[in-house]
Amino acid sequence: MKEVEIKKENLFEHLKERGFVYQTTNEEEVRKLCDNGETTVYVGIDPTADSLHIGHFFSLLMLRKFQQAGHKVIVLLGGATAMIGDPSGRNDMRSMVTDDFIKTNFQNIKKTIGKAVELEGENPAIIVNNADWIRGYDYVDFMRDIGQHFNVNHMLASESCASRLAAGGLTFLEMGYMLIQAYDFVYLNRKYGCQLQIGGSDQWGNIVAGAELGRKLNFLEGKDPEAFQALTCPLLTDANGKKMGKTSKGALWISKEKTSPYEFYQYFINVDDRDVVKLLKLFTNYEISEIESLAKADIRAAKKLMAFEVTKLIHGEEEANKAVSASAALFEGGVDTSSVPTYNLPRKEFEEKVRILEVAQRANLISSMSEGRRLVSQGGLFVNNKKLLDPNEFLSEVDFEEGFALLKKGKKNFVKVVLS
Repeated sequence: MKEVEIKKENLFEHLKERGFVYQTTNEEEVRKLCDNGETTVYVGIDPTADSLHIGHFFSLLMLRKFQQAGHKVIVLLGGATAMIGDPSGRNDMRSMVTDDFIKTNFQNIKKTIGKAVELEGENPAIIVNNADWIRGYDYVDFMRDIGQHFNVNHMLASESCASRLAAGGLTFLEMGYMLIQAYDFVYLNRKYGCQLQIGGSDQWGNIVAGAELGRKLNFLEGKDPEAFQALTCPLLTDANGKKMGKTSKGALWISKEKTSPYEFYQYFINVDDRDVVKLLKLFTNYEISEIESLAKADIRAAKKLMAFEVTKLIHGEEEANKAVSASAALFEGGVDTSSVPTYNLPRKEFEEKVRILEVAQRANLISSMSEGRRLVSQGGLFVNNKKLLDPNEFLSEVDFEEGFALLKKGKKNFVKVVLS
């Protein structure tokens, strides 16, 4: 299939027709910034976990397109904002994290950003940490310089505070999140000439706050108030409106240590047929007309292509090919387990006798023992392709003749049990 070239003179239209454009502060001004090839653009991510998930990557993917069109791109990791916790869409306050936790996550996430944007070459992305300028900012000075420009009534009415306010638990700490994120935009504008912030639509309130703060300060200083613009992409949702990226183990992580390439591929090969065209538009640069023609002619082939391309984008072609091979072999009854999720069972527990259902639950193959017993009664659980007949059966030496025991639920879910 033919890929379209991303050109600086029509970047905004490219983003729009592929489904990336959701909200803009001023579409005409944002279009100008997108299509001039010389804008500095940034996206912010808080390092509240030790890996990025697919939602983060979706925003970074839009940033990647700006970079490909010749724009200068910045990834801001929120070492300061992560210490507060974004209240957007929350019913309860985020758990407080430590400095060491943030520093460890910062380094881990920094390693994976290169999967989305180029960190070397002629136009490398810049990675910054807002703790570098917030930590040294005196509290009283910050509140006098920045806090005076925020109306509390306006903040409470914003989408970012709505859920926490409705739950009756919004704290002053959380309200400070918006001020810091807003100031980030001002800081990056003054240091790097950044004029455009992008992100997911759930961040609209915080992003707009930054644009408005920048305009107020520029107006007071006699500068161009239109120098601050914002663009958000829609949240990655399925055909039923539910957020994509949730698995039985939690989020769909970019780190292969948290979500294996095989699990990653399996997630996308099992999405609703109605989501295939949208995902191909978002995660590839194939011609839209060719995407739609393929989906109309053979939706299964289109889905396989989509799952492969998304996995290749995240984990590379070699890992994507392994995931495809493992999936094909398993569905055809073979046993290519190179990319199947692995569960390490301590040998001591095995020797003391452990039930197969207990291991299946620990390995997240089943959600509960009751589900396991039900599957056994229905003939839906297997050990090395042999149907499990007794829910109280223990793992035995015979099960590990190949060096591992392969547990299977139904036709699509597998886990490899290895003694450690």
